[in-house]
Amino acid sequence: MPIATVNPANGETLKTYEAMGEEELERRLQLAQATFRTYRTTTYAERARLLNRAADLLDEDRQEIGRVMTTEMGKPVEQARAEAAKCARAMRWYAEHAAELLADEEPSAADVKDSGAARALVRYRPLGPVLAVMPWNFPLWQVVRFAAPALMAGNVGLLKHASNVPQTALYLEDLFHRAGFTEGCFQTLLIGSGAVDDILRDERVKAATLTGSEPAGRAVAATAGEMIKKTVLELGGSDPFVVMPSADIDRAARIAVTARVQNNGQSCIAAKRFIVHTDVYDAFAERFVAGMAALRVGDPLAEETEVGPLATEQGRADLEELVDDARRSGAAVLCGGERPDGPGWYYPPTVLAGVTREMRVHREEAFGPVATLYRAADLDEAVLIANDSPFGLSSNVWTRDEAEVDRFVRDLEAGGVFFNGMTASHPGLPFGGVKRSGYGRELSGHGIREFCNITTVWHGA
Repeated sequence: MPIATVNPANGETLKTYEAMGEEELERRLQLAQATFRTYRTTTYAERARLLNRAADLLDEDRQEIGRVMTTEMGKPVEQARAEAAKCARAMRWYAEHAAELLADEEPSAADVKDSGAARALVRYRPLGPVLAVMPWNFPLWQVVRFAAPALMAGNVGLLKHASNVPQTALYLEDLFHRAGFTEGCFQTLLIGSGAVDDILRDERVKAATLTGSEPAGRAVAATAGEMIKKTVLELGGSDPFVVMPSADIDRAARIAVTARVQNNGQSCIAAKRFIVHTDVYDAFAERFVAGMAALRVGDPLAEETEVGPLATEQGRADLEELVDDARRSGAAVLCGGERPDGPGWYYPPTVLAGVTREMRVHREEAFGPVATLYRAADLDEAVLIANDSPFGLSSNVWTRDEAEVDRFVRDLEAGGVFFNGMTASHPGLPFGGVKRSGYGRELSGHGIREFCNITTVWHGA
C-alpha cells in the first residue's frame, strides 16, 4: 500500500511520500536509544510541562488538523475536531496523574518483615523505545492514548502509522517537537507494514503496542513472542448492544444510531450487533431503522454531514461483501444495503435482520455503518447471542433492573460493560478486550504501567 493521502470523498490522491530508507531508519533508532538514556531521568514535573504544552498546541491546531484528518480518512469534520480536543484532554489528564499512578508502592509492614527486609518498595521504571503500530480510524486518538502515558512514564515512542494518514502521522511528530520534547522522544517512521518485523526484532526496541486488524495483531504478537518482548494488542470488535424490556426504548434507539455510525461506523468499539428482547423488539426496531435511514450522508467537510465515506475503497468492498452474503442467505435489509452512484467510497447506513450463525456478518466485524438486529426471548438468550462472537472488546446493555445488571456484568465476555449509554473511552478508565479483541490495557493506571519495569527494591536488615 503506498504511503499517500487519498481523499475518500472523491478518490483523489493529494500527496504521496517515499518510504524511509534503511539509513534513515537506523539514524532514528540510534536517536531513540540515545534519547531514552537521558529522558528517562527527567522528572514527572518536566514531562508534565512538555505534555501540557503539547495539549495547548493541539487545541490551537484543532481546526486545521481536523480538516487534515477528514481529508485523509473521511470522518465528519465536527467529529475530527472533537477527536483533537479529546486528545488534548487526555494529555492533560496524564500530565496531572502520572506521578501519582507511578508512585513508589510500599508492601505491608508484615510482608516486609516476613521477607527479611528492613525496607522494601515497588518502583515503576520505563522500559525504553516503544514501537506503536497504529490504525487510520482515529488517527490522533489512537496514537495519543499510547504516547501520553508512555512519555509520562519516561519511555520514548516510535510511530508506524497507517499508510493512508501520513500527514496526520507527521503532524504528531511535529506537535511533540514544537512542545519542547527532544527529537528522539517521539518519531514518526514513514514505512510500509513490511518493515515492522525488522524494527520489532531490533534489540533497541523494547516493546510494542498495536491497534488494528486481527492478522496484524497475530504478526506482531508472533514476532514479539519470538523476541520475548512485551506487547499490548487492541484488535477488532463486534460489540453487542442489548436492550431489555425495562429500558427507555426511545433513548436506547436514539443512542443506538450514534453508537453504530460514529466515525462512519469505523470504530472497534462501535455497537454492531443489536440484541433486543422480544417484548420490545418491534418498538426498538421501528425507531432504530427510522433513525438510521434519516442520517445525512455526504461531504465530510460539510458541517451538517453525519456520515461520510469509508476510508478506503477496499474497506467499502469488504463491507459490501458482508451485506451481500447476508442477503443471499436470507437476511432482510431494512434500510440501506446499496452502494450509491457517484465518486467517493460512500456506503449508506444499513440495518440487517434475520441474521443467522451461518452468515459471515454474524462472525466477522462489519467496519462501516452496517447494523445487525437479533431477537432474544429472554436474558439467557441475549447473553448467548452476545457471547457468540470471536471478539470481546466492549458491550452495551440497556436495562433498569439491578438483578439483570449483575447478571450481565457476570456473564458478558467483554473488556467493558456500559449500561444505559454507549461505549466510550476515557483516560481514567482502562480500555481493552478479551478473546480475539486482544490483550493488555490502554488508558488509566493500568495502561501507563503496561510499559514499565515493575521493580522490587529490597533492603536487608
